[in-house]
Amino acid sequence: MSNQGTHNTIPVAIIGTGNIGSDLLVKVLRSPYLTCAMFTGQHPDSPGIARARELNIPTSADSIAAIERDPGCCDIVFDATTAEAHRRHATVLARLKKFVIDMTPSQAGGMCVPLLNLEDSLAKQNVNMVTCGGQANAPIARAIMAVHPDIQYMEVVSSIASKSAGIGTRNNIDEYTQTTSDGIRALAGVPQVKTIIILNPADPPYLMHNTLYAEIERPDLPALERSIKHTVEKIREYVPGFRLLYGPVQESGRVTTITEVVGRGDYLPAYAGNLDIINCAAVAVAERYAKKKLGLH
Repeated sequence: MSNQGTHNTIPVAIIGTGNIGSDLLVKVLRSPYLTCAMFTGQHPDSPGIARARELNIPTSADSIAAIERDPGCCDIVFDATTAEAHRRHATVLARLKKFVIDMTPSQAGGMCVPLLNLEDSLAKQNVNMVTCGGQANAPIARAIMAVHPDIQYMEVVSSIASKSAGIGTRNNIDEYTQTTSDGIRALAGVPQVKTIIILNPADPPYLMHNTLYAEIERPDLPALERSIKHTVEKIREYVPGFRLLYGPVQESGRVTTITEVVGRGDYLPAYAGNLDIINCAAVAVAERYAKKKLGLH
């Protein structure tokens, strides 16, 4: 699974050893272009740290201070902590001239959804991955806007398994909803967006579902279907578990589309599609950056 020690890879560090960081670690180790040079957090006895040690990954419980002590250890830094923590980390990482991929809803850097603005994002020093809901819904919103550019309002409801939401996610709910709405407005061009997140306690756990409602009086459903299906297939190139579950259908002046994300089961089981979609997107950014730095095309 690991590419540690191979040539033609770019070293990365991961700050944050919870669910997001631990899932990222598995995906980084699978990548042919990335090597994990540091896995660092605040809790020396965390399950994520223990697992990284078993994989012979360098670890630390000193969080960003571990990178400050050895700035040459990595070129790319994934920050999987919290929005509040990342705002502090961003200043340090800018001084260290690291390419930063922010997994939190801090909006400290430029927002990125790979299908929509990957190449432009590589020119920024700090790239924000919006949220799992932003990754799932911004491309679908853009696909709908491409057919009906006069849309004024969309509403997004993302439901994720409660078991997949770690403490960082739970502490960032307000930032999550605001950043998701901001990301869809900015990247899809929707004037008004409302976002709702549901932590579903069902057992067995529920797969990630995203329901998008768009106010359209006279929708061109065949054109919408073509646009949405094309977008889904493009997302599946880097998030294999993403799929269209329902729609588009028209009812009472609105069009409804439902998508689902089945996780790869890298750290948590397949129900954690919310981890999978944002982490797959982040790795896609890191790999593209690495390939450019390595002179690969």
